[in-house]
Amino acid sequence: MTVFTPPMQQVFPIDEVLGRLAEAMPRYAQPLIDQMGAAGAAPFRILVATILSLRTKDTLTAVVAPRLFAEAATPATMLALGDQRVAELIYPVGFYRTKARSLIQICLLLLEQHGGAVPADLETLLRLPGVGRKTANLVLTAGFGLPGICVDTHVHRICNRWAYVQTRAPDATELALRAKLPTQHWLTINGLLVTLGQNICHPTSPKCSLCPVAAHCARLGVTRSR
Repeated sequence: MTVFTPPMQQVFPIDEVLGRLAEAMPRYAQPLIDQMGAAGAAPFRILVATILSLRTKDTLTAVVAPRLFAEAATPATMLALGDQRVAELIYPVGFYRTKARSLIQICLLLLEQHGGAVPADLETLLRLPGVGRKTANLVLTAGFGLPGICVDTHVHRICNRWAYVQTRAPDATELALRAKLPTQHWLTINGLLVTLGQNICHPTSPKCSLCPVAAHCARLGVTRSR
């Protein structure tokens, strides 16, 4: 009797794929928070801008964040403004009133518990109001240059589309990547895949003909492409 042995699954060449993206993606506009991190922005500004950017396009956040920082660039000065004034300054970002309240609460906690400094620790960041894993990891990577894996909708979608991970939610993708992604890519994967996702690997009808790593993509879930 012949026993069927399924073929071995080919190992996804993550080093080659991310290397190609590192060469190709700089021609496109980079994510705002990555730009701020590269320019040496203070962790507090990274934290605030990341919160503002949630469910808001970078083009709007890039206008609103400097307007807010012009009046308040530290926890003390932002706390002094109060949530009503902060809401006025950050309008029309998504959920601007909720974000204004969160920012004021964050500033209060930073002053009371951390000497006005943003903590460089994932679990401590997660205890701040309105800060989820995506925000906390991005503050660590862009604000402090520390290891972290920031998983947003683009990273989650593309890693599953490649079949590099098989997960149902971004938090699960982060944990899967922490287990298998080589540490040298932790700081860069978010910026590369956000840029790829915004410009080529769209949720629907991705531009596969323009993708520099199309040859390695399993195209899971792709029913229509260009």
